[in-house]
Amino acid sequence: MASIESVTLEVADPAAAGSFYAASFDLGTRVRLRASEEPTTGFRGFTLSLIVSQPGNVDAFIGAALDAGATALKPAAKSLWGYGGVVQAPDGTIWTVASSSKKDTGPATRQFDEFVLQLGVEDVAASKQFYVDHGLAVTKSYGRKYVEFAAPSDPVKLSLYKRRALAKVAGVAPDGTGSHRLVIGGDGGPFTDPDGFAWEAA
Repeated sequence: MASIESVTLEVADPAAAGSFYAASFDLGTRVRLRASEEPTTGFRGFTLSLIVSQPGNVDAFIGAALDAGATALKPAAKSLWGYGGVVQAPDGTIWTVASSSKKDTGPATRQFDEFVLQLGVEDVAASKQFYVDHGLAVTKSYGRKYVEFAAPSDPVKLSLYKRRALAKVAGVAPDGTGSHRLVIGGDGGPFTDPDGFAWEAA
């Protein structure tokens, strides 16, 4: 089964971006940085998400990101499904931090349970089939709205949304042009998916 080892963010200033990520999320080798001047505007079609155990951890991560220079897109708040918020890193990458719990069960920490790459695609069913053909196994699928792929022990989990729906979750307009500024590193690559997201060998 294909797996994802890392995501590479293409940024204008790798040193500055490295300082931001070390101070805010500290994800080790899951997130890599590469210099790029490729033009990009608006929504880049993806978000990165940290799934945590309790609201206090959400606040800890989002607070650290804001202190390091991130911009709040959606302040952390309770919702029907739990508690979460959205920030945009100085390099433009959108990050969500969320918990299905609405109550803390212990002291807040900056520990996460899952690291998820969410791709916004034009045709969820077509992209789902593309990834199945490239060795990924589906664990959840809701028609043409959402797909989640298995990642029992992988560093990075993958899910697919409709692009417009993912932008709404992120709190941004769905329009965007140019580079995604993202390269996915896994053992299924190299290839490019139907929405232009590039994979390379990890």
